[in-house]
Amino acid sequence: MPVSLTQNRTLDQEKLIKLWRDFGETKNMELRNQLVMQYVHLVKGIVLRMMPTYRKHVDFDDLMSCGLLGLMDAIDKFDINKEVKFETYASLRIKGEIIDQLRKQDWAPISLRQKIKRIEDGMDALETKFGRSPSESEVAKFISMSVEDVKKTLDESHAFNVVCLDEILMDRMNSDELVSSQDENPEENFERNEIREILATSIESLPDKEKLVVSLYYNNELTLKEIGAVLGVTESRVSQIHAKAIISLRIKMKHALGE
Repeated sequence: MPVSLTQNRTLDQEKLIKLWRDFGETKNMELRNQLVMQYVHLVKGIVLRMMPTYRKHVDFDDLMSCGLLGLMDAIDKFDINKEVKFETYASLRIKGEIIDQLRKQDWAPISLRQKIKRIEDGMDALETKFGRSPSESEVAKFISMSVEDVKKTLDESHAFNVVCLDEILMDRMNSDELVSSQDENPEENFERNEIREILATSIESLPDKEKLVVSLYYNNELTLKEIGAVLGVTESRVSQIHAKAIISLRIKMKHALGE
């Protein structure tokens, strides 16, 4: 990586805007490196947040490298004249780069994928039948699997399921659209808003505990361990609850999007 990760002193707003304008006019690599140093904390923050989920499959340096590539790409493509906050745009780019790398690794064994598919198909059928999210015991009985095996599979599949949901969102909410105005891309903006509404409705329909875990994880940005402390359960149990919620959201979104 050509950029040192030593943190530079943060520029004041006036100097930062000038740096952005100078880079926009010249595309000078030294100026880009200065911008990277101003925003490298975004990469570190996102990586530290993602590490508890993916630590069994990748290491910190690998995620940092992917995140930095996303940051550089965001800097290269960002237009300071658009009324969009760079941190919002860059965060999507950074996370998108990391997720893209994770899904290429194909680290979930076939046996685990098969069990996940059985659980997902069972949940899909039972949600259609009951008009609500089924319990783990109901799913276990329906697919002829023990409750313990269902919970174990959910725990083991947590990272895989998070990647899958993020893929769905990233594929449809491409961060490039953030730098375009509503007048320029009305169809894309309509689709993006529709997806947000579908996701919000889907989350609202989750069982209370699953809804709380999703809220604490995505809105409050707590780790699984921190959520466990709030709920008074183990990190592994939070992982199971979260994984089940993600599967349910994926099912709901696919149905809503006609897939």
